[in-house]
Amino acid sequence: MAADESKPVQTPGPSEVRDPETREEIKRAFVWLTMASAFALIVILIQPLLLILGGVIFAVMLDGGARLLGRILPIGRGVRLLIVVVLTIAFIGGTIYMTGVEIAQQAGQLRTTVEVQGDRLLQWLTTTGMMPGAEDMKSLAREAMGGIGKLTSYLGTAFGALTSLFMIMVIGLFLAMEPRIYERGLQWLLPQDKRSEFKITFDRMGFTMRRLLAGRLFGMFFEGVLTWIALSICGVPMGLILGIITGVLAFIPNIGAFISGTLMVAVGFSAGVDTGLLAIGVYFVVQTFDGYVLIPLVARKTVDMPPALTLGMQILFGTLFGIFGLALADPMVAMIKVALERRAEQVTGKRGAKKAVA
Repeated sequence: MAADESKPVQTPGPSEVRDPETREEIKRAFVWLTMASAFALIVILIQPLLLILGGVIFAVMLDGGARLLGRILPIGRGVRLLIVVVLTIAFIGGTIYMTGVEIAQQAGQLRTTVEVQGDRLLQWLTTTGMMPGAEDMKSLAREAMGGIGKLTSYLGTAFGALTSLFMIMVIGLFLAMEPRIYERGLQWLLPQDKRSEFKITFDRMGFTMRRLLAGRLFGMFFEGVLTWIALSICGVPMGLILGIITGVLAFIPNIGAFISGTLMVAVGFSAGVDTGLLAIGVYFVVQTFDGYVLIPLVARKTVDMPPALTLGMQILFGTLFGIFGLALADPMVAMIKVALERRAEQVTGKRGAKKAVA
């Protein structure tokens, strides 16, 4: 009797599935549940992930500078990277030292001018009857403030912005110092049969990112300096701060140009109608030269990104991920584009091999 009681239960339990079709469906459900959980985790951790991506982009910029310097100086990579970092810090520090007081004064004037011009525009819209009613304005204001709060929820304060910028620079510096260590670590996480293909795609992404960022930096510098000179010649106030803003916002194609143009026109009309018209002329001349001469020239040497695709991704990433998503939309699209092109090459190569065998 005791021997019978010690025998294990022979009947199937609730955790045992013997039907092969049921087991297959459970496997599929588990795969979909895992993918959904992964997407949910990405959404929750999107801000730290964007910080890391920003660090990767900064590392690519440092690596590109070190590679460019290596064509001139036959020295070690570590020394070249140190020279690039020192030159970058010296350039930023020197610019702030020489123009810091003027920039601070013009920044305060710019804020006051934009506020005054905004009030004038609202008054003009009210007198012409194009302004919505009070309740509609309150609703629009609530929606606008909600959107702004969503975009700046993570970087809502100057301290948060400086902290995020510092973290990006530290991550980028560590990645640029020993990039091969992290690349080998990523390869180690993959199956052995996928590592060679990952290396090819990874190297192409790095090459594309270096060219893309080199073109962006060149365009930012040229557009900022050209705007500053043109506004100063035309007598538009605060030409230096507007040139800096235009150069910085040039990192975000399409949307950045619209924001800088709005500021330019607002400051121009604050000094008079003639100056405002000159500011409009400067904006169109700079953007026309940038669109028809500079961007095609840079695109031929770097990466040609379709404008509609870039703008669409900026709107999508800006809505989903805030200001960081807006700023990093272009590099993310470039990396996705490289991965899809490599995948297409693989598919085409396999089809060609099958036809050759047939």
